[in-house]
Amino acid sequence: MIVLTHDDVAALLPMTDAIEVVANAMKGVSDRTVQLPLRSVLPVGGDNKMGVMPGAIADPACYGVKLVSLFPGNPARGLSSHRGAIVLFEAETGGAVAMMDASLLTAIRTAAASAVATRALARQEASSLALIGYGEQAEHHLHAMLTVRPVERVVVAGRSAEKAAAFVEEAASHYPEVAFNSTTDLQAAVEDADIVCTVTASPAPIVKGDWIPAGAHVNIVGSSIPSMREVDDRMVERGAIWVDYLPSTLAQAGEIVDMIAAGTFDKDDLKGEIGAVLQGRVAGRADADQITVYRSLGVAAQDLASAHHVLERARSAGRGQVVNF
Repeated sequence: MIVLTHDDVAALLPMTDAIEVVANAMKGVSDRTVQLPLRSVLPVGGDNKMGVMPGAIADPACYGVKLVSLFPGNPARGLSSHRGAIVLFEAETGGAVAMMDASLLTAIRTAAASAVATRALARQEASSLALIGYGEQAEHHLHAMLTVRPVERVVVAGRSAEKAAAFVEEAASHYPEVAFNSTTDLQAAVEDADIVCTVTASPAPIVKGDWIPAGAHVNIVGSSIPSMREVDDRMVERGAIWVDYLPSTLAQAGEIVDMIAAGTFDKDDLKGEIGAVLQGRVAGRADADQITVYRSLGVAAQDLASAHHVLERARSAGRGQVVNF
């Protein structure tokens, strides 16, 4: 077994690689050449939870499980809200061949998935980005969006003016060619944006569909359990919605679950899975004025494909600690 740390993952999974790895994984998801039981979530005290995400994929052939702690108070301690490990098994004999840090890999693959959807759905000329949230996911989503679209202007918005401003100051030092601003006015942040990414832990809607301009693309990322939702009903009504995996969307996407239960939305109103768009089996953006929405929940196939990529690069580079197991 190879044991790989946070620093190993950072070195071995650059965003450009992650986007292509996740794109290929999402094609497998839509082909159903994967096994993806819905994630299970175990309360472990207060608002803290432990998530278990098993899965198996055919390309590359492997299976495994992500064990991740979801601690929303961690950012205040300078820690990731998602901490844990991924254990990867090889398909030929069932051996456990790698264990690696899950927090950074999760952050990178989540942002890469949004980039895959943005590349498929956003207008080619999209140049303004609104980031709702200023945590770890905002950092990686910024990198991901800059990778797939010619972003020139970025507005970072959240409840804390100080944290939003600090994020902008740090980001500007890495991307001097981009014009950055920060605000606590979420409506002002999104109403002129070509791309919107919601990357918060909000349990209740904070972005309204009526704020979104015609032609924008929205990545809804932060809420991953049915009791949480970052957007209101109007977003669902106005947007054309694509998803990562239909079964998880219908079970865990709070705004979709709520509206189906209320009879105000039907599952057939969803446009389809992003993997099917990549394969040309499902249509993407219809016209320049359409509001496109990618509802991200994250699936184990993304983790496994990314972990396998990290493992192969680690073997080539001689990185990681090899242990008998």
